Amino acid sequence: MKKYLIIVSLIFILFLAMITVLTERKSEKSGGVDLGNYIVAVNEIEHLIADNDTETALIKAAELKKDISEQPSETDTSKYLWILFIASSGLIISIFIYIWFAILRPFRKLDQFAERIAAGDFDVPLDYERKNYFGKFTWAFDSMRREISTARACEKEAIENNKTVIASLSHDIKTPVASIRAYAEALEAGMDSNLEKRAKYVSVIMKKCDELATLTNDMLMHSISDLNKLKMNPSEFELCAFIKETVSEISYRNDIKLDLPPYFIDVKADINRFVQVFENLTSNVSKYAKTKIEISALKKEDKVEIKFRDFGNGIPEEEIPFIFEKFYRGNRAGNENGAGLGLYIVKYIVNQSGGEIFAENLADGFQIKIVLPCLTS
Repeated sequence: MKKYLIIVSLIFILFLAMITVLTERKSEKSGGVDLGNYIVAVNEIEHLIADNDTETALIKAAELKKDISEQPSETDTSKYLWILFIASSGLIISIFIYIWFAILRPFRKLDQFAERIAAGDFDVPLDYERKNYFGKFTWAFDSMRREISTARACEKEAIENNKTVIASLSHDIKTPVASIRAYAEALEAGMDSNLEKRAKYVSVIMKKCDELATLTNDMLMHSISDLNKLKMNPSEFELCAFIKETVSEISYRNDIKLDLPPYFIDVKADINRFVQVFENLTSNVSKYAKTKIEISALKKEDKVEIKFRDFGNGIPEEEIPFIFEKFYRGNRAGNENGAGLGLYIVKYIVNQSGGEIFAENLADGFQIKIVLPCLTS
């Protein structure tokens, strides 16, 4: 840009120089135009003298002298032209110098700064020049650089802290797992020779399971920020068969009643994630309502409704809009362990599968309804 500016300036100066030279030559040529008038005036004076009209001849001679004295000399005209040329050249150079320092150079700095930002270099500041036209832009760009640099530093620190927490919790999980395994092996080997020992072993195992639940809840809370990155692997499966198999694995107390249609309902979703959905919803009923669970499925046109209902006291109506929010726990949660993430995760999985989820109080209980699209047969 600077190179082009110098070239343009030189072209303008050369153009002015050419105009000056041509004007000077034209002036020199036009300088002899009045000589004919002067010759005529001299001849007239000579005739007047020959006619003895000396008085008139003297008057004409005086006029001619005055006229000649008032004519500018060629040297003065040339001098004025070159002064004008120098002044114009200086003005052009001054204008282009001003444009360079006030506009082009600051813009070039911004351009170089943008290239550094694009390359990930946030350490070099951009000097703020109040006088140039890009002063506010310069301040805004540098402010953006500082904000991005701060945000990246905070993100890096958060990632490191998260890794440290996850590593610490993972290490802490090993201890209760080892204890559970040891007491389970003791039970398997028949080392519980009497009821007292057996009760002690079972008590320790249950205690260690509670410790594991607490640690896994802590781990989940620290890793929940990555939930939006949860990978879904949808596949086609028959819903009723899936419900029967899943319920048989999670219902060790036979406290789940199924109401399923005799026909097939094919859906497409992540089957492993939907196991989590069933585990979370049935676990919530066992933990908070402490009643039997009824799970039903019904196909309606191109959708299927899956309902999970309990027979407890329900939840306050004003809390229903918030139960699917992250970390929300209702007033009736009491002292039960939990992080307020179960229903949040359930809603995320359902939404990612193209479905919807609803909650409502019934006359004799509470119900969660999941609506999924069916595959066309």
